[in-house]
Amino acid sequence: MGLLSQGSPLSWEKTQRHAEHVRKHGIQQFLHIYRAVGERHKDVLKWGDEVEYMLVAFDHKNKRARLSLSGEEVLHTLQEKGERINPNHPTLWRPEYGSYMIEGTPGQPYGGTMSEFNTVQDNMRKRRQEAASVLKKDEAVCTVTSFPRLGCLGFTIPEYHPTPIEMGASKSLFFPDEAINKHPRFSTLTRNIRHRRGEKVIINVPIFKDKNTPSPFIETFPSDDGEAARAAKADHVYMDAMGFGMGNCCLQVTFQACSIFEARYLYDQLATICPIVMALSAAAPFYRGYVTDIDCRWGVISASVDDRTREERGLEPLKNNRFRINKSRYDSIDSYLSECGEKYNDIDLTIDKEIYEHLVKEGIDHLLAQHIAHLFIRDPLTLFEEKIHLDDANESDHFENIQSTNWQTMRFKPPPPNSDIGWRVEFRPMEVQLTDFENSAYVVFVVLLTRVILSYKLDFLIPLSKVDENMEVAQKRDAVRQGMFYFRKDISKGGNAVVDGCGATQNGTETDVEEYTLMSIDTIINGKEGVFPGLIPILNSYLENMEVDVDTRCSILNYLKLIKKRASGELMTAARWMREFVANHSEYKHDSVISEEMNYSLMWKCNQIAQEQVECPELLGVGLNKLKYSGIKATS
Repeated sequence: MGLLSQGSPLSWEKTQRHAEHVRKHGIQQFLHIYRAVGERHKDVLKWGDEVEYMLVAFDHKNKRARLSLSGEEVLHTLQEKGERINPNHPTLWRPEYGSYMIEGTPGQPYGGTMSEFNTVQDNMRKRRQEAASVLKKDEAVCTVTSFPRLGCLGFTIPEYHPTPIEMGASKSLFFPDEAINKHPRFSTLTRNIRHRRGEKVIINVPIFKDKNTPSPFIETFPSDDGEAARAAKADHVYMDAMGFGMGNCCLQVTFQACSIFEARYLYDQLATICPIVMALSAAAPFYRGYVTDIDCRWGVISASVDDRTREERGLEPLKNNRFRINKSRYDSIDSYLSECGEKYNDIDLTIDKEIYEHLVKEGIDHLLAQHIAHLFIRDPLTLFEEKIHLDDANESDHFENIQSTNWQTMRFKPPPPNSDIGWRVEFRPMEVQLTDFENSAYVVFVVLLTRVILSYKLDFLIPLSKVDENMEVAQKRDAVRQGMFYFRKDISKGGNAVVDGCGATQNGTETDVEEYTLMSIDTIINGKEGVFPGLIPILNSYLENMEVDVDTRCSILNYLKLIKKRASGELMTAARWMREFVANHSEYKHDSVISEEMNYSLMWKCNQIAQEQVECPELLGVGLNKLKYSGIKATS
């Protein structure tokens, strides 16, 4: 998760004093990188995934599932048994926000050959087995996006009570500080976001109105000093801490492009795909023990790290702050980066004009300069005393300080100084899935899509404001089947090359409203005659023209079948499956409440599905997943 510097973290007041220093030197560090490698071409295709896991402890006697706060110990053991013994170990493990979380990646990035697609699931399987092998009895490593009772009394083991006092990191009524990873970055981020904002973060998620749900649905908070009562909305589930967002799990993919131009082109094209894939991967319908009316975590995590002051949010006149800022630091992108994207940049972009002018003066083009100048309207949220004064020519911590705390749907990533790593883009909107098969399918789908975008010079660009509208729709309940999304009708208008970061538009025409229309996800993914060819048919066409061994082709086709059937509604998203599981549970009172026993039943079923101990055809289909698991179960 982002920059994991070590050292003595500064308070918000001290960090704020150095904010201008960090921004100034962060820009210098970016310029050093750009001058060194801005013209570099012919980097090879590499890519990799990141999977975030929760450690869940099962109490079968009392029918309870809780989050095990053993992440640091598990991480240390995994690293000692893996990368610290063998630098070429097939898996890597890193800390995540929650002390009940770990993050796993392949030990080495994947390359550009088609056969690499056949190794993804096996590597994810290794990760799950490795992590499970070091857990205690009755513990399991689970890939669930949101733990249904996160923030409910006693949701962790060991059990801790929240401490809603100023001395703590989060001051939360629900989320104990002990559930935050002990690495100083995480508690410092939590505290400094709250201090910079001037109040606790406010998260309100609409409750799902079942037949016995109180109307209006209004909560009271016994330990409240009045802040929660003012912040909580009627008919909404209220949450008040960074952990409710960053304590969720996701699935991400990073690509190395052959040049900065190709990276910028991919960044733009994939930005339009983000809401589509987010809806397709929807897996987070439950929050703080309630059934809610959303299916994805995005808005929750966006609000959980929203450090904007009242002035920056437009609630008070600007006095102590410089900018009105329209979005949280965690949100969709605000500008395209390639030349062909420029005419679709229709969102009002707040930038630091001094930084923009400095970058342009130093030879950075308008689009990249405004992108960086927009990221740098933000303050650094963490700073370590030992990391204030750096060698700008050989270090990039100040640049990464701002860059890595702009958590957007896509991230444009310059190479680290003095490395052989190329220009990269990170695809960030996906929810993590229950099984390694599903996670592999989503990863392979997105990676294949990048190959097709570059090979066929596809053009998915639409006005960025429409992408933002799609992001709103994508989070709604059952958006895959019910939502309509703006999408480009003719995606084959590309020119002959991507060397300038953009294919030429047909006949040089400018954008017009006829370029895009509202489509269902079924139409976007599977196609509809006379409307849109469909992404899956395009991928299949691409595969037919590639030399692919039989085994790899079989794996890829199974992955694409899963995506195809999720898009059509034939197979459920994880969110829809979870809703139906709860609705049909014998304990459920149709009041939108998820009890301890319901939570236990759901999490145990998720664990059994992940290990293929039980079939789940409504979620996974029949016969798609060919890899089998053994020896990694949490014993009952």
